[in-house]
Amino acid sequence: MPLPRSHCLPARGLYAITDGPRPDLRAAVERALDGGAAIVQYRDKSGDGERRRAESADLLALCRRFGAPLIVNDDVELAATIGSDGVHLGQNDGDIDAARTRLGPSAIIGVSCYDSLDRARQLAAAGADYLAFGAFFPSLTKPLARPAHTGLLRDAKALCLPLVAIGGITPDNAQPLIDAGADFVAAISGVFASADPCAAARRYANLFTKVKNQSHAQQS
Repeated sequence: MPLPRSHCLPARGLYAITDGPRPDLRAAVERALDGGAAIVQYRDKSGDGERRRAESADLLALCRRFGAPLIVNDDVELAATIGSDGVHLGQNDGDIDAARTRLGPSAIIGVSCYDSLDRARQLAAAGADYLAFGAFFPSLTKPLARPAHTGLLRDAKALCLPLVAIGGITPDNAQPLIDAGADFVAAISGVFASADPCAAARRYANLFTKVKNQSHAQQS
């Protein structure tokens, strides 16, 4: 069963999204977790159900070892089958109530809000646990994604839910998004297309360490 939600969702950090299928998936995810990934999302759009079940269950055990939640992309039934910490729902992936009924009250249910604050308001009211906005920059994974702007993050802070920024984010362009209110920055190719996912993840994670240190300095 998933852990209590308060123990599953970290405060801030890198949200690493896998780019399977790939033969070295487990090793790549382990390297990303070594580098400081705070959340891992299992994303695999292939139709190989048996492999997807085995891979996601293996990654769940790995994430448990690192104390990081594993979120399943789009597939509520897969999330339920392996007992993952939650699911991420896009626009055509079913509603929050159905996912909550299937996965239980402690599951993390994240949602894609794209470039829409109105959608974010609706989904926050429906019980979402985090809100994802983007694409903020051109994305190799979703080249046709609607562009989002940093003002969405500032406005969405009023909804009092964790905010995820996604879409073409690198360690070099992420800081304005964090400054605007992103609690997490999501990366796919920025981590998993790297020759060293550990070093790549660490560059993202260090952005949040920098913010934390700045906050402590201002308070002292």
